[in-house]
Amino acid sequence: MRMYDIIKKKRDGGELSTEEINFFVRGVTDGSIPDYQISALLMAIYFRDMTVRETCDLTFAVRDSGDRLDFSAIGGIRVDKHSTGGVGDKTSLVVAPIVASYGVKVAKMSGRGLGHTGGTVDKLEAIDGFRTTLSEEEFIAQVKKIGMAIVGQSRQFAPADKKLYALRDVTATVDSMPLIAASIMGKKLAADDDCIVLDVKTGSGSFMKSVEKSKELARLMVDIGKNAGKKMVALITNMDRPLGYAIGNSLEVIEAVETLQGRGPADFTEVCMTLAGYMLSLAGKGTPEECKQLAKRAVADGSALKKLAETVAAQGGNAERILHPETFKKAKYARAVLSRKGGYIQSVDTEAYGLASLALGAGRNTAEDTIDYSAGIILKKKTGDPVLKGEEIATLYTDDEKTFAAAEEKLLAATTIGSERPQSEPLVYDIVE
Repeated sequence: MRMYDIIKKKRDGGELSTEEINFFVRGVTDGSIPDYQISALLMAIYFRDMTVRETCDLTFAVRDSGDRLDFSAIGGIRVDKHSTGGVGDKTSLVVAPIVASYGVKVAKMSGRGLGHTGGTVDKLEAIDGFRTTLSEEEFIAQVKKIGMAIVGQSRQFAPADKKLYALRDVTATVDSMPLIAASIMGKKLAADDDCIVLDVKTGSGSFMKSVEKSKELARLMVDIGKNAGKKMVALITNMDRPLGYAIGNSLEVIEAVETLQGRGPADFTEVCMTLAGYMLSLAGKGTPEECKQLAKRAVADGSALKKLAETVAAQGGNAERILHPETFKKAKYARAVLSRKGGYIQSVDTEAYGLASLALGAGRNTAEDTIDYSAGIILKKKTGDPVLKGEEIATLYTDDEKTFAAAEEKLLAATTIGSERPQSEPLVYDIVE
C-alpha cells in the first residue's frame, strides 16, 4: 500500500477503505509517513470531505493509536460530558457532582486551557493542594468510593491526533468537519464511558461560529459515538456571550460553588441543569425533564455541593475553599472598566473577552506559560443590559497591574453598545439525539 495512491484517491473524490485509513494513521503514529504526505492528505480531505463511515474509521484509528482505559472495575453506569470549549464555561464543576450525587459514576479526564478558552484542570488547580494527576488505581478507587474524579490527561491518549492537529494548525485545515470530529471523539472514546453528553458551543466565543455548522458537527460526533456503542446526545449551546459573569480560574470556581449553593447566574444555572438532566437521563434516571428536576433538587438539598467538597478533599485539595469560597486568594489589583457611551449592550465578541482575561494572566499562550489563578474578569453588564456612559461594565483582576491597559482596551473594543435593546437569543439552540 502506498501513501501516494491514498492521496490521489482522496484528491479525486474517492472513498478511502478502512485498511487505507488504518495504514495512514499507523504511519502518522510511528513516523513512517513524512509530514508533506500527511499534509497533502489532510488538504485532500479538507476539499473532498469524508463519509460518515470514513470519519468513524478515522476516529477509531486515532483512538487506537495510543492508550485506552478500562473502567470496568468501577461498576455502575459511567457518564461523561465534553464541551467543545468556550469562555466562562465551568459547567463540569457543577454537573459532575450533581450527577454523582445520584450514584451515577463520573470518571472524567479534562484538559487545560489554551488561547481564549479556559480548561477545567486549570480551574481545579486554583484550589490549593488539588491533585489533577492520579494513578489509574487511585482514579478507579476514588470513583468507586465517592462516585467521581476529575483529572488531567496524563497518559498517551490518541498520539496520532497530536501530530495531525499540529499539521492541521499550519496547513489551514483545522476547520474540516471530519478532522474536527475525529480529533475530539478519538480522544473521548479512549476513555471507557457508557454515555457521553456533548456540549457543542456556537457563536463568537466558540470554534464553530454558526448554529448550522455546530449542528452538523454535533450530528457527526453523535453518529461516531453511536457507532462505537455509546449512548449519545449533543446540546448546541450559545457562546455569543460568556457563560455566567466570571472569567478566570478561581473566579470561575467561586461562581460554580455559588451555583451549587443555588445562587448562581441564571444563564449558567440553566445550561448546567439542562446538561446534568441529559446526563442523568442517559444513565436511566428518567426523562430529560424529570432528570432536570432531579438536578435542581441536588442543588436545593446541598448534596451536589457536598459531593464537590468530598471530591476536592479526596484529591488533596482544601475543601474549605468549596465550603467557604470567600477564602480564595484575592488578586493584588482590581480595575473598573467604564463604558464610554450609553445605550444597550447589543453584542460582545466573546473570544476577545477570553483573550482579555488571558492578557491579565488567567490563561496561557503556550503550554509552558504560568497562570495567575486569581486573575480574570467579573462582568457587571452582559448582552441586552442597559448601560450609562461612565457606568462600570466589568472589573479586571490581576497580580500584575501592567496588564490592565491592554486588557481594558481589548474588552471595550469587543463590546458593542447601541441605542436599541437586542433581541434575546436562546441558551440552548437544539438537541441532537
